[in-house]
Amino acid sequence: MTAAIRPRPAVCAGCIAVPDDNLTAPPVAAQPGKIALSLPTIHCQACISNVEGGLAKVDGVRSARVNLTQKRVTIDAAPGISAGDLVQVLGDLGYEAHELDLGMLSATDTDKAGRDLLMRLAVAGFASMNVMLLSVSVWSGASDATRDLFHWISAAITLPTIAFSAQPFFRNAWAALRVGRLNMDVPITLAILLALVTSLWETSLSGEHAYFDAALTLTFFLLAGRYLDHRTRAIARSAAEELAALEVPRAWRLLNGAEEEVPAADLCVGDLIRVHPGARMPVDGEIVEGRSELDRSLLTGETVPVVAAPGQHVSAGEVNLTGPLVMRATAVGEDTSLHRMADLVAIAESGRSRYTSLADKAAKLYAPGVHILSGLSFVGWFLWSGDLRTALNIAAAVLIITCPCALGLAVPAVTTAASGRLFRKGLLIKHSTALERLAEVDHVIFDKTGTLTEGRPEPVGLEVLSRRDLEVALALAAGSAHPLSLALARAVRALGVSAAPVQDIREVPGCGTEGRLGAETVRLGRADWVGGGTVDRTATWLVLGNATPRPILFADKARLGAAEAVAGLKAQGKVVELLSGDAEAPVAALAQALGIDHWTSGARPEEKAARVAALTDRGHKVLMVGDGLNDTAALASAHVSISPASALDAARVASDIVLLGQDLSPVASACETAVKATRRIRENFRIATVYNIVAVPLAVAGLATPLIAALAMSTSSITVSLNALRLR
Repeated sequence: MTAAIRPRPAVCAGCIAVPDDNLTAPPVAAQPGKIALSLPTIHCQACISNVEGGLAKVDGVRSARVNLTQKRVTIDAAPGISAGDLVQVLGDLGYEAHELDLGMLSATDTDKAGRDLLMRLAVAGFASMNVMLLSVSVWSGASDATRDLFHWISAAITLPTIAFSAQPFFRNAWAALRVGRLNMDVPITLAILLALVTSLWETSLSGEHAYFDAALTLTFFLLAGRYLDHRTRAIARSAAEELAALEVPRAWRLLNGAEEEVPAADLCVGDLIRVHPGARMPVDGEIVEGRSELDRSLLTGETVPVVAAPGQHVSAGEVNLTGPLVMRATAVGEDTSLHRMADLVAIAESGRSRYTSLADKAAKLYAPGVHILSGLSFVGWFLWSGDLRTALNIAAAVLIITCPCALGLAVPAVTTAASGRLFRKGLLIKHSTALERLAEVDHVIFDKTGTLTEGRPEPVGLEVLSRRDLEVALALAAGSAHPLSLALARAVRALGVSAAPVQDIREVPGCGTEGRLGAETVRLGRADWVGGGTVDRTATWLVLGNATPRPILFADKARLGAAEAVAGLKAQGKVVELLSGDAEAPVAALAQALGIDHWTSGARPEEKAARVAALTDRGHKVLMVGDGLNDTAALASAHVSISPASALDAARVASDIVLLGQDLSPVASACETAVKATRRIRENFRIATVYNIVAVPLAVAGLATPLIAALAMSTSSITVSLNALRLR
């Protein structure tokens, strides 16, 4: 049976989540004895050691390997070990855990592309250095047989290097040409191939000029740009895939009064299912037996558990907290609310992929322009001179000297510099176009629980209670796994108070905890159970015997830097909105405290996504900041999105930017940095344009020797890179 617990503070709460490729384990395909758990709250090497060490002490666990980047642990366990047992072990260590269905997760190596680019870059760099040394000898005056020998040696180095290192450009160019369109890789490929062909032709005819060095340098600079672009973002799996993996893989079905464990996929509408305390609902259904309380925070964002009683509808993914329940399935498989949410995310992700980056817009103008210019140069020189060799050399020179190195580096050089700046402030850029989209934002939507707040209600005003009240409250709270009881017990112990000798403590599902202190019955729980009144805040009630019940109030504190983030965004002229699934009173109070004029409470996941879509349809560029399952569809459909590192895996994967620390204030400065970065990108495009205006006439006039081409390419690339570094 799959089990889940309420979030508890990780034992290394002060650490910062820094993805480290050296700490990652490869994804594991579904195998017998393999269990995968999502660990949203792990942050560092200490977390890895604690999780792996704690699981290793469990009898039957053969091995446990944590993947810090994916925030996941893969466990090799004996058949008798259940995921629920391991979830409880990690909960006792202070880590929130959720079972993942390994069969729903792809087993791809996410860093393969980066290693491949780096290897091709290294080969191109090594080869270009050697060929450049040979070219310097030619430029210094080597002639006749010596020059031809150096050219042939250069050819022997260049041809296999280009065949290996330039493959990414060749593949992308062919993919574009197959569907009848142009991209930046088409002129790159044509320039490289034409440089090789003309150089081989010139070398075979004992010509003076060969462009082997230019072809290699072009390949090296462009691979550097591709690798920088790759490193500006984390290669993320699909958020829809993560959501699907969070669906409960197994359930306890009741058949003729007996329980049997079956795969969730085998459940049918009308089946009776027993859901034990601490477990998640495997499907949508209606409660037919039992009383308990439900934690809906992952789906709705509401921090206060709700009562579960016969006749009440429940949704897949909700957590049963205190008592066993029997439910009748009303929706299974693809019809469950959790699966419908995954569908919303998938649709939203496909919509975002249609965004056209600045580099793509530049390529649409650059590629046809270069081809036309090179073609006209070839035709003009051939008509004027009648020499095919001369015309082909000049056409190749035009393609090489109009080299898109500067354009290829214009975006990745800036995004790398900007990403480094934001990383030092606590923000990790995941998507290659996130900065461009962030610069366009005019409307910001915040989730409440876990985003603007810490997501953990804590007791307030304990000083008004007597020491005897605190002692009894601690004794009763310690006997419950209810989230409010756990928070109360921690707070009272922190005051140095010891528990009263309460006897016969028992938890009443859906109500609270009661016991006996001497001759008196003492209770801690819901107001209607203990005879309390009503308050407009989250509260639990304490009653000792016949005394008047006393409320113990709880509050979810605002996250560090929340007020500064809201004020900073409003100062930039952006509209700030609070969109929460929580109740009206806490949402209104937080909005007033932070100065947010527009707020909505009780919003369902589909309503959040619909709000983002409505704003988008009216021409607004929306930044969504959220952390829960209920935010995932909205995060994926927004123009750009941010989630905290403590967010659920699915929300973090759906977002473009991850907030690494607890401080929310960098969100406002990230918008300013994004505007500056976009300005630098446009400046780099202008630099590349000016370079081409100066260099192209030289190439068309036949003055672009290999030396001039090499100097021009290097100068433009270095200038663009230095301009990008101004961001740092």
